[in-house]
Amino acid sequence: MPPEPDPPPPGGDAQFSEQERAALRERASELRRQARRGRGAARAAADEADVLATIERMPEPDRTAARRVHAIATSAGLAPRPYYGQPGYTRRGTVVCFFRSGRADAQRCSTLGFGPSATLDEPGGLWPTSYALLEPDDEAWARLGALVGRAATEAEAGERTGSAVPG
Repeated sequence: MPPEPDPPPPGGDAQFSEQERAALRERASELRRQARRGRGAARAAADEADVLATIERMPEPDRTAARRVHAIATSAGLAPRPYYGQPGYTRRGTVVCFFRSGRADAQRCSTLGFGPSATLDEPGGLWPTSYALLEPDDEAWARLGALVGRAATEAEAGERTGSAVPG
């Protein structure tokens, strides 16, 4: 007999969707795996292998976009790490940017998002924290590469000054 579904949370109708619950379960699993791995080069290699395996399981065209994001982020000096079941890229354990597969999330497009440590602040106090990827052209990829490079540099500068926000 299947287990009973979890009761709704007290105080309202706010429930997580099945996709959100799956992402939370995946994140908990990622954290358990990371805790068992310890630190250093072996952990970094295992994290990268997990990210690459996640990318390879993605349907096209998300797989191609994720491969390109992976190349951009790692060339900017960011370390790959699973992040809520999707590829994330960190500097010293703090998430700087992440890729979300649109098809895995049942959305019309994939996204490249940035964590608070990216500090991509713009004058006027308004800036995007994620970008939709729907068949980006070469100019769009160049802009994303520049943003990831800037985010990686800003995250590194924040580490030196102690102002980076943990992700």
